[in-house]
Amino acid sequence: MSGGSDVIPDNGYQPDLRQAIIHADDVGMCHGANVAFAELSALGSITCGAVMVPCPWFLEILQLVERNPDLDIGVHLTLTSEWECYRWGPISTISRNSGLIDAQGYFWHRTPMLAEHVVPEAAEVEMRAQIDRALSFGLDITHLDAHMGVAFIPELFDIYLRLGKDYQLPVLLPRTIADYTSVLELGDHTLDRYEDAVKDMEHLGWPLVDHFRMTPGVPTEQARSAYYELIGSLPGGLTYVALHPTRPGEIESIVPPRAHYRTDEYRLLQEPNFLEFVHHQKITTIGFRKIRDRLRGTVSPLS
Repeated sequence: MSGGSDVIPDNGYQPDLRQAIIHADDVGMCHGANVAFAELSALGSITCGAVMVPCPWFLEILQLVERNPDLDIGVHLTLTSEWECYRWGPISTISRNSGLIDAQGYFWHRTPMLAEHVVPEAAEVEMRAQIDRALSFGLDITHLDAHMGVAFIPELFDIYLRLGKDYQLPVLLPRTIADYTSVLELGDHTLDRYEDAVKDMEHLGWPLVDHFRMTPGVPTEQARSAYYELIGSLPGGLTYVALHPTRPGEIESIVPPRAHYRTDEYRLLQEPNFLEFVHHQKITTIGFRKIRDRLRGTVSPLS
């Protein structure tokens, strides 16, 4: 990949420069996701990722980071549990009155279900608990984002921004929300104040991303062309590319109909031709650690 990790966007937008954060979502969800994150980070085809603290394979990430402290990892704030037979729930002390758990005692399957029941104060307790647990285990957290877009429902959006400020961490915040909501199942909720929030965060000097792209989710025979098109069509500015690479072996049992989305991604991101294509497209790839360090060096903590 392009060796441009020293290029840090000035609050995101540099229209004459194509920059990309190549991000591994769902780290910690299963062993295959962890292996893919570590291997692809070493290759340079993934620049950072975010861990799901409540998930069964969270602890393995601690071992991987101990062996490779340079791994760039944030917290993938998790309030949903989407798979049919492989699920997780809160790590905080939560009652059924919190609105965070379904009748089986797990997080809701989908974001609209969460939005229908959530008590924001309980959600904030849970999200802080996830961040604090990661910190207590010694993870050098570089950023925050949200599994299945949960932080972008109106009840939780201000909390999400506040967590970024309180912990002095960049949060995934695309300048144009349509980039994000068009590929996520958030229900009929709208954030009327989103543009104002973006302006406020920008005024505070918080780093933003200009564009958001995600795993294409296509049949295996279409995967190569879809990923080349994804990379080749990246616009100017800073694009956050949310991917879900997973090594084969267990994901096929977790989500049989769509496991190939993740295993195809793992395979393609290892191919030298793909890395060369990114380089030839003159795309500079960056992670979040230097963005975070720049934020902490230029923005005073907020109360």
